[in-house]
Amino acid sequence: MSVTAGWREAFSALSDHHKKVGGLHLRRLFAEDPRRGERFAREAVGIYLDYSKNRVTDETLRLLLQLAKESGLRARIDAMFCGEKINLTEKRAVLHVALRAPKEASIVVDGENVVPKVHAVLDKMADFSRRVRSGVWQGHSGRRIRNVINIGIGGSDLGPVMAYEALKHYSDHTMTFRFISNVDGSDFVEAVRDLDPAETLFVVSSKTFTTLET
Repeated sequence: MSVTAGWREAFSALSDHHKKVGGLHLRRLFAEDPRRGERFAREAVGIYLDYSKNRVTDETLRLLLQLAKESGLRARIDAMFCGEKINLTEKRAVLHVALRAPKEASIVVDGENVVPKVHAVLDKMADFSRRVRSGVWQGHSGRRIRNVINIGIGGSDLGPVMAYEALKHYSDHTMTFRFISNVDGSDFVEAVRDLDPAETLFVVSSKTFTTLET
């Protein structure tokens, strides 16, 4: 991002504002605005965000939006969703948005809509998962898979862990899930010490397969 005079001005204004609101007490903010709990909250797709219990005012939001505008945030978001190569270090597109895109969406990279390919892989993953859970897909010895271990680091670990923690309440608890994100072999030994290899499936998660743990 190139630093412009407009960006410097917006950042300076936000910094000055921070000094002003830093000492405000939430009791005062709620007393001055009885509808604060309603106005400083948003709800969408089943997610409720309440930021009324923070030192945030209408002026805070205005200044934040101004800084976002001066930073070119909207254009950067559009570039990501359009498949532009915004990862300058690796000179490639940032396509996690394609993994979440509906089938009818279009994200074009190098002249090709990548969404159909993404959903083809997602469908294969869903089918494989169903077959493992149902016992149709079995281990080498013909025994049912009862343990799954994910090997990955960074986002290849945090994403699966987050999904597991969020959804484990809905599990039938017939399978054991563990995660390895350490290049130290002792982490691996501890993860598998009480598991039967004949009933254990290893999932190696990586974008590049060049990190040490993979």
